[in-house]
Amino acid sequence: MADQLLTGCGTALATPFTTRGDVDERALRSFVDWQLDEGIDFVVPCGSTGEAATMSPEEHYRVVEITVEQVRGRVPVVAGAGSNDTVKAIELSRRMKEAGATHLLHVSPMYNKPPQRGLVAHFTAIADATTLPVVVYNVPGRTGSNVEAATTLELAKHPRITSVKEASGNLQQITDCIAGRPKDFTVLSGDDELTLPILALGGDGLISVVSNAVPRLMTELVRLARAGDLAGARELHLRVLPWMRAAFVESNPIPVKAALAMMGKMENVLRRPLVPLAESKAAVVRAALEDAGAR
Repeated sequence: MADQLLTGCGTALATPFTTRGDVDERALRSFVDWQLDEGIDFVVPCGSTGEAATMSPEEHYRVVEITVEQVRGRVPVVAGAGSNDTVKAIELSRRMKEAGATHLLHVSPMYNKPPQRGLVAHFTAIADATTLPVVVYNVPGRTGSNVEAATTLELAKHPRITSVKEASGNLQQITDCIAGRPKDFTVLSGDDELTLPILALGGDGLISVVSNAVPRLMTELVRLARAGDLAGARELHLRVLPWMRAAFVESNPIPVKAALAMMGKMENVLRRPLVPLAESKAAVVRAALEDAGAR
């Protein structure tokens, strides 16, 4: 299982759409190629940043399939497969394996707010039904419930639950996950701005939003921090910090899509209820990209 453990920096890929609103397959292939050319350690299609919530099942499958085709086995492909219906999550996991994903990203169930024992039952059922490694994604700001550290550590005992993407913003909780985890389980930051402190505490990597625009810088930041060069990592953190903040001036992925359009990577097209970035905030995003040296 050690060779399946996720470490380093992965990008939560934005999904390109055409001006008609269809998945832009050509732009997606080019974007995945660019991410790998920039040195990213793994890619994560069809998560929150990828607007999976507004994709049809066929589109979801196709986006992961295209990503796998472009990656050609060079890095892991961690496919979003989450649902607040355990049966649907299991079926989507099966489809993601058919599409060629190497790992599954499962967000904690949103809206129905199960108790902690319900979370254990949900993730355990998914892991029992697949042969792929499962990443638990804890993001209370989107789901309305928190996966507590004790729950994460209970899930970490399952041989196919191999990582947590922690976006709770609670450093005490994340520290407890790091301190109590088994050796074959990795803790990944799900919050770009908290990545440096999480890595300094012994975390293993990052699933990044801002690396959509600056993959090389974020990959290097993670590499330096994991190697113990906290001064070097801090220098990069401060360089990218304006973009880390600008990337969330409106709901993700609204600013990221605007940024990638500014860079010529894809059209600034989102699916409703998401809408393009407010004009009043475009200058902040552009300046932050320039400060970070995005290209």
